[in-house]
Amino acid sequence: MRKAFEFLKANKEVAFATVEDGKPKIRVFQIMKQDGPTLYFVTSPGKEVYRQLQKSPDIEILAMKGNVSVRIAGQAVFDVDDKTAHEIYAANPVLSRLYKTYTDLVYFRLPAVSLDYYDLTPTPPLQEHRDY
Repeated sequence: MRKAFEFLKANKEVAFATVEDGKPKIRVFQIMKQDGPTLYFVTSPGKEVYRQLQKSPDIEILAMKGNVSVRIAGQAVFDVDDKTAHEIYAANPVLSRLYKTYTDLVYFRLPAVSLDYYDLTPTPPLQEHRDY
């Protein structure tokens, strides 16, 4: 669903939900890279979110602007190669302000398993779902 991923390119800040002890945990994350239906993220190995993802890799993200929202669900995969990790670090200046080197971070990807696209502008509203 091309329009959903184009929307995410323009709206990189997403609500990012994980699970801990059967309860949802949500915070704001930034999409660092897109490759088709796969989104890339970065975190610190010392953060709570990293421990949560190690225990339960299930993720759901939500981006919204105006009348449009995109929700994607899947599982975190921690197999990002060194070249991609270095490219992500170099392309996102905020990372170098917070961390001395790209190896101080953990890189993971979210291959979309399901996607929901909502646009409340038209009547009736547009709702599309896709499973990958």
